[in-house]
Amino acid sequence: MAAPEVPMVAMRGVNKHFGDLHVLRDIDLEVGRGEVIVVLGPSGSGKSTLCRTINRLETIDSGSISIDGQELPAEGRKLAELRSDVGMVFQSFNLFAHKTILENVTLAPVKVRKVGADKARADGLALLERVGVANQADKYPAQLSGGQQQRVAIARSLAMNPKVMLFDEPTSALDPEMINEVLAARPAGVLEGLGAVYFADISAMPALVTRMFALPALREMPFAVGLGREAGQLADLPRQKGAATVVRLVDGKVASIEYARNVGQLMQAIGLK
Repeated sequence: MAAPEVPMVAMRGVNKHFGDLHVLRDIDLEVGRGEVIVVLGPSGSGKSTLCRTINRLETIDSGSISIDGQELPAEGRKLAELRSDVGMVFQSFNLFAHKTILENVTLAPVKVRKVGADKARADGLALLERVGVANQADKYPAQLSGGQQQRVAIARSLAMNPKVMLFDEPTSALDPEMINEVLAARPAGVLEGLGAVYFADISAMPALVTRMFALPALREMPFAVGLGREAGQLADLPRQKGAATVVRLVDGKVASIEYARNVGQLMQAIGLK
């Protein structure tokens, strides 16, 4: 009998307070290898906090968090090693202004992974090609649009060959035109091969989603969005250009279909607004 597969991310009984505010309450969550999940919720519900606890940018008060079967250490070298397996894309791009786009992408592999300069350059150019900004490799961040900078931030995280990718509202600081630039990177192809991908909130990448959760209770939503693996049956359903297809599932069958063109519409369609 085959051993059960170890979840890529496992949270057990996680609690987090900020003073008297109980932000994360008894969170239990597993994300399997190859899964893409979204956590939705109103401002202040704990989306970013939940995301940041997974690589211990925020400490937790109780419970445990494991990455690929290894519990997150509290601090020290072991924590740094485990963090290197977790890529993160923030709301702000956090690119080094004094380094070129290619240097931003190759810095961590060279310094942390000890990858040779020539290989790091070749891999970096390949990643920039995958996100559609290879022609900007020798420019500096200030010379790029916001959407292009966010694509570089995605490439930079992927350069470390992470097991898990965390996205904390990656397009919330961008206007609609810049969001379209990020989507032009074809995230499904860019993220192909990752062990697991975790989104804190979603603004526009619905075609990847396999499961959805809502805070503060972290309840799983009975919806499929776009054409995620859990929604293979949606392939023949009508779609609208530029909109996410939001399908309510009841007992594994399609009960209703709505279309969402932005986060507000998406949250309204699934009953969070």
